[in-house]
Amino acid sequence: MQRSDTVLKQVMAAFERESHLKLHNHPIHMSFDGGALTVAGEVPDVTSKKRLLRLTQRHSEGKPLVDQLRVAANPPVADGELRTHIGERLAQAVDFRNCVICARVKGELEVLRGTMDEAGNDGSGVIEVTVEDGVVTLTGQVISLSHRHLASVTAWWVGGCRDVVNLLELVPAEADGDDEISEVLHLVLETDLRVRAEQITINVENQKITLAGWVATEAEKRQAEQDAWCLDAIGGVVNRIQVRA
Repeated sequence: MQRSDTVLKQVMAAFERESHLKLHNHPIHMSFDGGALTVAGEVPDVTSKKRLLRLTQRHSEGKPLVDQLRVAANPPVADGELRTHIGERLAQAVDFRNCVICARVKGELEVLRGTMDEAGNDGSGVIEVTVEDGVVTLTGQVISLSHRHLASVTAWWVGGCRDVVNLLELVPAEADGDDEISEVLHLVLETDLRVRAEQITINVENQKITLAGWVATEAEKRQAEQDAWCLDAIGGVVNRIQVRA
């Protein structure tokens, strides 16, 4: 078994080659414990977090991975405020108009929209939001893969979110394939007013997303990639979008 510091050096070298970013101001730590590899630290954005996790998995020799990476929140946002903002965003989103939206506050369940009696109705679902130390956990059930992915993206879009743990169940069960990932990413880009979705093409193969097309600024290019990384259970993102003034 490799030493954790050896794995860390390999991962950070690969990260800098792949992303052209350096994380000198964001120390990352790795340790083997009980046969699992724990990766911890703080990173500047969700793109860096997901990319680091994917590279760590590649270099971990098949060992289970414990994710303790957190995204920096500048400025920090209190858990109650973050929970309120995420609940509001979910309640306002047209795609969740038939979902009951709840929040877990000090162990008690608060219904933000709808009633629990409606949660089992056809065409409905329930999303419960819990926030602890900036980490958002989503539980409940939704009716499609698109809804499950969109719930994660909605949480990540709220400023101050340090991580998203999506435990939403899919009823009925459905496999998450390339077509489904492509479809939901199209919807995400169309929803994000910071990018012009009509100028971006998406190709998904074996759950790996490739973005192409053109945008006006580097910021728009980075935002499109970050939107893709916000999706759950993807095999990576390749950003081939060109910037044209």
